[in-house]
Amino acid sequence: MSGLLTRLYVRCREYGKGQTMAEYALILAGVAVVAYIAYHALGTTISTAMGAIDTDI
Repeated sequence: MSGLLTRLYVRCREYGKGQTMAEYALILAGVAVVAYIAYHALGTTISTAMGAIDTDI
């Protein structure tokens, strides 16, 4: 009986670790999507501003 409880305890702990890694992967994917959208949205604006500064100098 003790061996069964030990195996269940180990499985529960391992399951939590895998779940945490999946959560970190989802957060990282979300940050990557936001960074990509921001890059495309602000890319032309920043390029235009830098061109105007270059022209003024």
